[in-house]
Amino acid sequence: MEYRKFGTTCYVRMDRGDEIIGGLLDICAKEGIGSAIYSGIGGCASAELQTFIPDKGAFETEKLSGMLELISLNGNIVTDEAGKQYHHTHALFSYKDGEAHRVAAGHIRSIEVLYTAEIELRPVTGGCIRRRFDPETGTGFWAFGD
Repeated sequence: MEYRKFGTTCYVRMDRGDEIIGGLLDICAKEGIGSAIYSGIGGCASAELQTFIPDKGAFETEKLSGMLELISLNGNIVTDEAGKQYHHTHALFSYKDGEAHRVAAGHIRSIEVLYTAEIELRPVTGGCIRRRFDPETGTGFWAFGD
């Protein structure tokens, strides 16, 4: 992984074997970024997609592997009051299944890069978005301080 800052924005290139979510969290920790949004594209080797099932209060996970075109990556990073970072990421992939072209999308747990991923990481400026835990759903949501 390599990145450069232009202004406050980080332009990130992930390489073969890099894990995208962990890499973005590492950059935020290193750069002191409390909250940010990001988007990107790339060629990936594997991904863990999740779907939240409200009745169960839990995520179901599907693992994909092979040549996955990362068509769209969108997400955010926020920090809770204790300083722990959390991501909320969605992605869309295309891939071949025999002769057919398929797509898969959802909430992302992890993504491993096959060739490269190019990601723009944009810190929130002028404030910080926090995370608030919601006991009803068992997940966290954005919280805006005073």
